[in-house]
Amino acid sequence: MSHPRSLVGLAASALLAVTLTGAAPVAARAAEPDYTITVDPKASGPAINDDMYGIFFEDINWAADGGLYAELVRNRSFEFLPADNAAYNGLTAWTPTAETGGSGSATTVNDGFRLNERNRTYLKLDLTNVAGGRYGVTNAGFNNGFAVQAGKRYDFSVWARSDNPAGTPLTVSLTDTAAQTATGANADGAAGAHAQAAAGVNADGAAGAHAQAAAGVNAGSAAGVNVQIATGGNAQAATGVDARPAGGVEARADSRVVEGASVHAGGGADAHVDGRVGARAVRSLMVRGDRWRKYSVSLIAGRTTDAGRLTVVAGGGGTVRLDMVSLFPRETYKGRANGLRQDLAQKIAALRPGFVRFPGGCLVNTGSMYGYDAANGYPRARAYQWKDTVGPVETRATNTNFWGYNQSYGLGYFEYFQFSEDIGAMPLPVVPALVTGCGQNRATDDAALLQRHIQDTLDLIEFANGPVTSTWGRLRAQMGHLRPFGLTHVAVGNEENLPEQYFANFEKFRAAIEAKHPGFTVVGNSGPDDQGTTFDTLWAKNKAAGVAMVDEHYYNSPSWFLQNNKRYDAYDRGGPKVFLGEYASQDAKFYNSLSEAAYMTGLERNADVVRMASYAPLLANIDNVQWRPDLIWFDNDESWGSTSYQMQKLFMNNVGDRVVPSTATGAVVEAKPITGAIGLSTWATAATYDDVEVTRPDGTVLFADDFSDGNADGWTPVQPRGNWSVVDGAYVQTDTAATDTMVKAATIGETDYDLSVKATKNAGAEGFLVAFGIQETGQFYWWNLGGWNNTQGAVEKGITSAKEQLLTKPNTVETGRTYDLRVEVRGTHVRLVLDGQEWATFDDDQVTEPFAQVVTRDDRTGELIVKVVNAQDTAAVTKVDLGGRRVAPTARMTVLTGDPGEQNTRSAEPIQPVTTTVHGIASTFTRTFAPNSVTFLRIRTR
Repeated sequence: MSHPRSLVGLAASALLAVTLTGAAPVAARAAEPDYTITVDPKASGPAINDDMYGIFFEDINWAADGGLYAELVRNRSFEFLPADNAAYNGLTAWTPTAETGGSGSATTVNDGFRLNERNRTYLKLDLTNVAGGRYGVTNAGFNNGFAVQAGKRYDFSVWARSDNPAGTPLTVSLTDTAAQTATGANADGAAGAHAQAAAGVNADGAAGAHAQAAAGVNAGSAAGVNVQIATGGNAQAATGVDARPAGGVEARADSRVVEGASVHAGGGADAHVDGRVGARAVRSLMVRGDRWRKYSVSLIAGRTTDAGRLTVVAGGGGTVRLDMVSLFPRETYKGRANGLRQDLAQKIAALRPGFVRFPGGCLVNTGSMYGYDAANGYPRARAYQWKDTVGPVETRATNTNFWGYNQSYGLGYFEYFQFSEDIGAMPLPVVPALVTGCGQNRATDDAALLQRHIQDTLDLIEFANGPVTSTWGRLRAQMGHLRPFGLTHVAVGNEENLPEQYFANFEKFRAAIEAKHPGFTVVGNSGPDDQGTTFDTLWAKNKAAGVAMVDEHYYNSPSWFLQNNKRYDAYDRGGPKVFLGEYASQDAKFYNSLSEAAYMTGLERNADVVRMASYAPLLANIDNVQWRPDLIWFDNDESWGSTSYQMQKLFMNNVGDRVVPSTATGAVVEAKPITGAIGLSTWATAATYDDVEVTRPDGTVLFADDFSDGNADGWTPVQPRGNWSVVDGAYVQTDTAATDTMVKAATIGETDYDLSVKATKNAGAEGFLVAFGIQETGQFYWWNLGGWNNTQGAVEKGITSAKEQLLTKPNTVETGRTYDLRVEVRGTHVRLVLDGQEWATFDDDQVTEPFAQVVTRDDRTGELIVKVVNAQDTAAVTKVDLGGRRVAPTARMTVLTGDPGEQNTRSAEPIQPVTTTVHGIASTFTRTFAPNSVTFLRIRTR
């Protein structure tokens, strides 16, 4: 049922005009309006922060290596370990390769011959070649291979040393799998040879097991990617010690040369060109001396492919050691060395973000807080620590990524700062607070370590802003940036679920930063949810301490966003400002984007409270996804924006400078009573359930099952997960690895009822999940006890594939103890009783507002920007009253509309903005807004 209700709207945004093309808009028509928008004729709303909308970059879904970072070689430094992923080893993505009678062995080694102490593993090739034979390795790259374009230049480099007094010739070739012959069998399983598949498809997924193309690349294939060698001459490269590994010398051979000529690089390293250019374009390098040197050559692709392979093979005998085998496209974003993939960087830049939050996320507040050094045993799973990620790439420490793979740190803090500057965005780094979250929930109690991290943060500010005469400012300058980056904000911590420990540490960081850098903004946070005990506690602490800005995070269903447009209307205008650092509607359909758009009108209306906001996550490699939804998707040579990308781009390019107060009236959708089936579930836990009963409030039994008959008749799996059976008169789930094992029974149509059950945890990581209100549409509620690794309890509302927390509080479940659980439902009100004591209550009675609006003003153009969201299947006839303002009779209208179930994919991107010029604009006018649409009207004032 729906009825008229007042919908308040003010509005805000910073603007840029974008001309877009597409379908025609819905024309205005004379009809009784369904909605009205009334702009205040005199009032002035809050100014909108220039940095209102930004981006959040975290290395999740292979967003960095194999994503934004343009390096084409996977596992370039042979540092992959099972600590990163159980399927990994030092030769992951590499295949031993033999050519023309070549032989030898390829092993990854961590010993005293290493490149340096922080780059600890290298490739050792023991060569037993016959005359003319070559032996080495082939790299499969990311996804299904190296994506290269005909005529484009690619820069190859490798650090190498040889114990052969005569030197070791290296042959480098870039080939296409389409016409390869498999000559190099991958037989070195014990040494970490990698499993392969003839199709060459990356079948990774969350587990990270990589499938590669047929073993052994035949670099001599005529169909291989042709490396062009041209322009004669004898080129000489600068030598010089590279201040990286001890005694390391860099030898470059970047010039293109004619067939048969040679390039002499410094340090006694020679680079030669194979004479058979027409049939087999390759580059050859002579590795001389048993100390590490860097060798560099450039290659030009002769054909376009997305399934290339890079082969490096060595001739002669003896032992040659290789590390940091790299191939970069010459054309990176802004042409920067160690740079970024152009198409992804360009899509991000097109958003015109006001800030870049980095590097996490869960990467910041999980794992060890100690350093990557001998004293601490070189811990592999560490929190992201900025000093690990700067300086020459070969000296940067590797690390296990929280999301189940390796991170090379080739994309590090310098690159983040540089990218922020390149796209005109404010950098906003996040540093660890020495309290883990993301399900780990541990505090590191080490005063000396805490002080070291505080000093590291002060050093970070010096790195960003310090003079070139300072220690860290000098490093920034050596990396290529003499001027300061102008850092003004730093966030301490991310989603910590231990509020007391977190805030005690936060205050120490804040005091040290503000003492040395008055006026610097130190951002706190409110935990991982939009409500609950941790949220309330941290907001109270931040407010009492006078913290300038608090970071909120939440991922919720579309209905939550449509029900919470007014969330920030009641926030204290004199309290801390809100940084909405992570949010998204939990799916990738256009309806999710519509719900986000409706919510964003509320963010803009409250621009005096909500100063910054960023959708998350930003990037996802389609073959390696750990989290959905995501803003921009890609494979190794293509990228595309999701429907939410198009929505964010529309808002971010049309923000405005000030909110123009407005109100709206129209229909809303009332909440429905909680009815439906009941259910039992577990999450990585074995549990026993018994004595399930549903009764009316007067005690009348609606359903009962004590399983004494030895069967579970009437119970059906929602999904076939787990191992359910009746054992000794109780219903038992025994699989401690299975998650979301819900079974359901007894659809309850009444609005008032009580559900009771006895529950016992037998083993595993968490506790119980007792469900109610299960609908065929996929909607349900469950009471989650012992969730988040047995640290939190919650009530979660599930809607298809998404869940949101309605309430959360600290909670643990004891193994072997039987609990009496009771859920009392009264319409939309629910009371939860644990062992006879009230545990919590909640009301799910919020109305849904499918129509939302906000109005902002662009001071530069003098335009009003009227932004209207119609997130329903019917058109919205709307009367717009601009408060007597004199306006032009035409306006530029940009619309996003389509099927609410539609998605943008690699093969089709149906949701695109359409821009047209519309007539009939006046101080008061009526317009019909299309079903499931977002419309921006830019109206010139006179």
